[in-house]
Amino acid sequence: MSNRRTALYDRHVALKARVVPFAGWDMPVQYAGIAAEHKAVRTAAGLFDVSHMARLSFGGPDALALLEKVFTNSVATMKDGQVRYGLVCNEAGGILDDILVYRWPYGFAAVVNASNRAKICAWLEAHRAGLSVEIQDQTDGTTMIALQGPRSVEIVAGLFDADVSALKYYFATPTRYQGKGCVVSRTGYTGEDGFEVMLPNALGPTLWDELLARGAAPCGLGARDTLRLEAAMPLYGHELNEQTDPIRAGLGWAVKFDKGDFIGRDALKQVSGPVRVGLELEGTRAAREGCPILAPDAAPVGTVTSGSFAPWLGKSIAMGYVPRELAAPGTRLLVDARGTHLPAAVVPLPFYRRPKETA
Repeated sequence: MSNRRTALYDRHVALKARVVPFAGWDMPVQYAGIAAEHKAVRTAAGLFDVSHMARLSFGGPDALALLEKVFTNSVATMKDGQVRYGLVCNEAGGILDDILVYRWPYGFAAVVNASNRAKICAWLEAHRAGLSVEIQDQTDGTTMIALQGPRSVEIVAGLFDADVSALKYYFATPTRYQGKGCVVSRTGYTGEDGFEVMLPNALGPTLWDELLARGAAPCGLGARDTLRLEAAMPLYGHELNEQTDPIRAGLGWAVKFDKGDFIGRDALKQVSGPVRVGLELEGTRAAREGCPILAPDAAPVGTVTSGSFAPWLGKSIAMGYVPRELAAPGTRLLVDARGTHLPAAVVPLPFYRRPKETA
């Protein structure tokens, strides 16, 4: 069975991107190179095709009740136009996905990881019994583009009917591009300021071309991964999976025990075990996913979930799970990189935080 292709696929080929299979899609992994694209986002603006992410809409009188049932964060306290991060967990507290929920005056929407689209759709279907909820999967008919970096506000100026530069972080607005309806949100996955745009497939290539013409650099999944790692943003399939939970993953802030019952609530009150930490390694050699984390006496104590040489920070960094008693910043550990023991230290997360804007 062949992979799906986004409405921007021909653009990626024309730009000579290296295209790879990812979560059932043919997606660009890099254009000019991961380091160059990474630095373009930190210093100016990068453009990502994120159309492989699933986009769902929720309507009907019980849409709120369904989302409150399956989402660890509070939905009822959201304001119209607000976007909120949270987890979908199973009854044991294992993470089925991390998602963004959007609240509108007329309903709700969610953005789901591409690899979990079928699983989450089935989960929602299974838990809406007795509820009056209409769920539409709008993924195939729409394009999603992320513009990220300090020049993002300047680049989108005048593109949309709404003044999207006025959006607060984690808020969105319906607006129009080229006379057609679209949604723009002040969200992203790189640690930088920026926007994500959802619009009809027919207009995706037009917006892509216009953003490139205004100075954004095309970026692939490779740079997206190193950027999110520097920002210590967990990635499903790496830091997050059904064998871990939001509390041990350091996402307890996205679990609202006081909002009432939700799937996984009781289990999440009882969790214990290894926790997610950041590691800074000596030298330039990178730790890769699956590398064992060792105590100073070389006893295995954990596993690396993500690791890379960080292009912007100029050092080797990693995330992984270790016992709580070894999670304090400054704790000395080792990473076993194919038989070589690399000295490492636990450091506070995130590794990178974007500079505050000055007036």
